[in-house]
Amino acid sequence: MTRIAVISDTHDYVPAGLLARLTEADEIWHLGDVCDPATFAEFARLDIPMQAVLGNNEWHNLWPTQLTLKRAGWRFHLVHIPPLRAPAGVEFVLHGHTHVPRDETDAGGVRWLNPGCINGPRQGSQAGFAWLTVLPERQPEWVREVL
Repeated sequence: MTRIAVISDTHDYVPAGLLARLTEADEIWHLGDVCDPATFAEFARLDIPMQAVLGNNEWHNLWPTQLTLKRAGWRFHLVHIPPLRAPAGVEFVLHGHTHVPRDETDAGGVRWLNPGCINGPRQGSQAGFAWLTVLPERQPEWVREVL
């Protein structure tokens, strides 16, 4: 079992108590708009493996614009701005950008997930992040936590 904390759109803000909540993660995936790399360094102090993609508010190129990762046989595509279509061969597209949580499965069977945002929720949503639990031969579990 792998437990992944999925966060997005921190925009230079790490709320009190967030890092303590992430200590149970096996990995942390950040879906963009970290903004200042110093914000990312705060998460790195947890000494948990981390992946990040660039958002549209980054002024640097420290991370890729997209990543495809395989965990327990599942393929996850990480990107900040949701693409029009899922890349071939992935079962999950994880994105940020909208500041609104999402958990939908398209007609092709690809599950689209957005943890919402850490900073600046929209459309009546609340700031938060999500836990992605990946198990072999079982559909991954997605649980959102409100901050």
